[in-house]
Amino acid sequence: MPMRPRIPCSHPGCPELVPSGTKYCEKHKFQHPEENRSASSRGYGKKWQAARKQYLAAHPLCVECMKKGRYTKATDVDHIIPHRGDPKLFWDRDNWQALCHSCHSRKTGREDLHPEYKF
Repeated sequence: MPMRPRIPCSHPGCPELVPSGTKYCEKHKFQHPEENRSASSRGYGKKWQAARKQYLAAHPLCVECMKKGRYTKATDVDHIIPHRGDPKLFWDRDNWQALCHSCHSRKTGREDLHPEYKF
């Protein structure tokens, strides 16, 4: 079976080719630690799961779908402003919104296309 072709590094402006299934070259991997850490180490552990469950019980419908006149069950709690590791922003319930998985994936994809990092 043929091997999959190598793909460009996802770091903006990097022309290096990396194996399929890898996002960053060795030179840029350290600048994107969120790609290598588990969900629980990024703050999405037991405490988050309990808070998420409580929030979805209080906000059962997707806010984006409701703007379009559709009533879709919310499955994800989204951070309106991406927290990028900031614990204050992570736990600020005013920064949360209930979204269906489709809307959450779309929003996260847009945000992650050109993320802002502070080093």
